[in-house]
Amino acid sequence: MRNDILTTRMFFLLFFTLTAFEMCGQSLDTITRSRKLSYKSFIFPALLTTGGIVMINSDLSNTIQDQSNHFFGKNFKTGTDNFLPFVPIAQIYMGPILGFKPKDNVLNQTIDIVVANSITLVVVEVTKNLVRYERPDHSNNFSFPSGHTAISFTTAALLYHQYRDSNLWYASSGFLFATATGILRIANNKHFAPDVITGAGIGLASGLLVSYYNPFRTIKFGKNRKTSALVYPQIGNQIGIGLILKPE
Repeated sequence: MRNDILTTRMFFLLFFTLTAFEMCGQSLDTITRSRKLSYKSFIFPALLTTGGIVMINSDLSNTIQDQSNHFFGKNFKTGTDNFLPFVPIAQIYMGPILGFKPKDNVLNQTIDIVVANSITLVVVEVTKNLVRYERPDHSNNFSFPSGHTAISFTTAALLYHQYRDSNLWYASSGFLFATATGILRIANNKHFAPDVITGAGIGLASGLLVSYYNPFRTIKFGKNRKTSALVYPQIGNQIGIGLILKPE
């Protein structure tokens, strides 16, 4: 019984530590006011991705899965994890309404969202088809890595970049939703811990890269013309996003 309790605590500690480290690292970045992208920015995402790969099919991964089933129940099901990845996107657009000042205008925010998540989805889908690791519920062989978690951390990183100078707590809140997504993917028996950890690393890397470097921002839609943009979720067998651009 004691071992079960310790393992369950370790399971939750794993994910909340992940969030804490990310917030801490980004907070230091805010203090130093660095605006340059360097290899150091990708150390944490690389550690997550590598750690997830190393954990594949390990005793620790199996133990976490067993304890998750024990804690939540084998029949636990929720669709919340299909929507949580898009909460940081809503926060990006709602920031000014709540009194927070973003770094970019709506058009550039939308371009970042589309480009970053497109990169994430390509990396995730290619990896899934190469690895073909079976899901815990045996529904298919596309368990590794977790696309939901990857998208969650991509959007959380974009949210942070937009509002870190305006309100650190608001900017960091996306990582809570991202972590919750990862936990629920395991609780739903759709992913193992390594799938979620690697997905988080991929998402963070993509979000960081596009936040600092996005050549598509140079797209112009005509002189003195405003363009409205809308990003919307697409949820089915695979999670995704859609985009509507409307020149005015």
